[in-house]
Amino acid sequence: MTSRPKKFIFVTGGVLSGLGKGLSAAAIGSLLEARGLRVTFLKLDPYLNVDPGTMNPVQHGEVYVTDDGAETDLDLGHYERYSRGTMGQVNNVTAGRVYNEVINKERRGDYLGGTVQVIPHITDEIKRRIHLAADGADILICEVGGTVGDIEALPFLEAVRQFRAEVGRDNVCYVHLALVPFIPSVGELKTKPLQHSVKELQALGIAPDVLLCRTDRDIPRAVKKKIALFCNVDDAAVISARDVAHIYELPLVFHDEGLDEKITRVLGIWTGEPRLDDWARVVAALKNPLGTVHIAMVGKYVDLSDSYKSLNEALHHGGIANQTQVEIEYFDSEKLDDPAVLSHCHGILVPHGFGARGVEGKISAVKYARENRIPYFGVCYGMQMAVIEFARNVAGLVGANSTEVDPDTPHPVICLMESQEEVDEKGGTMRLGAWPCELKEGTAAHAAYQQIEISERHRHRDEFNPEYKERLEAAGLVLSGTSPDGRLVEVVELADHPWFVASQYHPEFKSTPFEPHPLFTAFIAAAIKHEAGEA
Repeated sequence: MTSRPKKFIFVTGGVLSGLGKGLSAAAIGSLLEARGLRVTFLKLDPYLNVDPGTMNPVQHGEVYVTDDGAETDLDLGHYERYSRGTMGQVNNVTAGRVYNEVINKERRGDYLGGTVQVIPHITDEIKRRIHLAADGADILICEVGGTVGDIEALPFLEAVRQFRAEVGRDNVCYVHLALVPFIPSVGELKTKPLQHSVKELQALGIAPDVLLCRTDRDIPRAVKKKIALFCNVDDAAVISARDVAHIYELPLVFHDEGLDEKITRVLGIWTGEPRLDDWARVVAALKNPLGTVHIAMVGKYVDLSDSYKSLNEALHHGGIANQTQVEIEYFDSEKLDDPAVLSHCHGILVPHGFGARGVEGKISAVKYARENRIPYFGVCYGMQMAVIEFARNVAGLVGANSTEVDPDTPHPVICLMESQEEVDEKGGTMRLGAWPCELKEGTAAHAAYQQIEISERHRHRDEFNPEYKERLEAAGLVLSGTSPDGRLVEVVELADHPWFVASQYHPEFKSTPFEPHPLFTAFIAAAIKHEAGEA
């Protein structure tokens, strides 16, 4: 019995970055999955970093971590939130990783003395990675980072061009996303940016099958016909990718535009209509909340909200679970001189981070939440800040700190793991990926999860110092989650507080709109009680 051929969808972007290729790719995947197909994803990033692990979040957004410990582009978070798939190392490939592999092969002599060139060696490695990522799925949706015209993206686009010839025309669909701006002074949508972007893509040998027109409004039929004429596609291939109030509307909007139907026709796939009841339920919950809570996020990467993309989404998922709208207010911890500015918020969250900058502002936010009985949620660095604040102000350990912040602290309640002390290279050497944890019964964490054994994703180098376990527990700190061997502290909380929980791991990476993470659900529920004056 011959298996049916795999199908490939390549999503490219033009005019400018930030238009939503990742969200569009994720939404396409959700629609095809709703039609009963097995979908997976691949993000091709043209930058020369091997992975985003050492990049500043303000430049590139958050580093998303997978179960298998890959530090990846934030778009992989979109893929996991919009689909049932689990991403991993194979689902994010950078130019740095590709070139590194080719150079290593050359050094080993794998090319038998041949001249190593972009074509075919780099493009062949890119194509190999595409096939590798597609294993086990019916359809691979491959997003090419950057925009058409970027010099560093050319090898990726060339590999994508070659791909259709190698796997068959009916097995590849090219989707191009570009801007169609509305110019208020003339009262018109302008299609020239899109046309020029398509022309440049065609010059590289890629003729798009579907055009996603990024715009702030619906595109009239006459404008769609004009775009189809000048870009050499049929009318049904021109899709309005308009602004939406909530990003989880996107699958429903694209379905109404006929996107999934068009793609299945291009690829010769016959399926039934997609089942979108879950998406309709999520959107209904977002559009018809019973109330609103304000959450303060006190961090140091607040100049770019994408630095905390998964946290933002997980908070909204917690709102969906509680039929409540979540308004996030960002506070720069480096400028937080008076934590009383947080007083109007119904919950305080201190997120992940690295380094000494802004630490004292985070600690003051923790103290304010603890003393004023405001629901508090600490994530990764936010857990470490909670331990430091408690050690200083409750346990009486004057000068307590993390050795990352103060190597000479008299009380290193947070310190490096032994395995990290001799690390020279920063990339990919932290405690990464899924690690098991056991929760104590009767704690807030256990009440949220309703189970004892859990698995969560990590990305950090420093840990709770086990030498201070007894002293901090005696002062009232509850160590509610540990590694199965009891060596690593994973969750801390306060028993005499309405809701004060902090995790060393990143629960936001496992939250979806369909299955909101239990800690975020519990945190928002506590914030609702605080807003109602019940806590």
